[in-house]
Amino acid sequence: MSTKIKVIFHSIHGHVYKLAEAVAEGARSVAGTEVELLQVAETLPDSVLEKMEAIEAKKTFAHIPVADPKKLAEADGILFGTGTRYGSATAQMQAFLDATGGLWVKGALVGKAGGIFVSTATQHGGQETTIIGMQTFLFHQGMVVVGVPYAAQELNNMDEISGGSPYGAGTLAGGDGSRQPTANELAIARYQGKHTAEIAAKLAAK
Repeated sequence: MSTKIKVIFHSIHGHVYKLAEAVAEGARSVAGTEVELLQVAETLPDSVLEKMEAIEAKKTFAHIPVADPKKLAEADGILFGTGTRYGSATAQMQAFLDATGGLWVKGALVGKAGGIFVSTATQHGGQETTIIGMQTFLFHQGMVVVGVPYAAQELNNMDEISGGSPYGAGTLAGGDGSRQPTANELAIARYQGKHTAEIAAKLAAK
């Protein structure tokens, strides 16, 4: 019996999408794991995205299906990726989470593995506050919160600036979005995907 993992992200300039791909890659490395990569519906019109110089980035993941909140219960584990807005999740991601009330009433996500990964513009732009803030959703849904233990050696890398923490993978995009996820950050994301898939498999086997 396969373990089903959903990796659901919201991305403006593509940084969270790249992390999501790495998370999905890590999850797929666990034998017997079926991974679905999905994006949250974008609420900003193209005219606004164009002013944000985000249209070209949007095209790179236009082929990724839009997630349906009603189908989250199909998964054994769910990982959510978002950009940070003043230390919290984007409005688009929050709207998606707000649409899961029916699942909460049924307890449909209780006992499933869950985790968060993020992107910020700056080194101290709220990666940890965003992840911890979003973890309240996981707790309210009765999910088992999975982070990134220090067994991921990349968390100990002091030779460069890097996103990522015990709470979840992360990347630093830079104020103009020009900085792309580094090899170290992507390695942490892959570890998170693999670790979450392993935990989800153990939970599903009980």
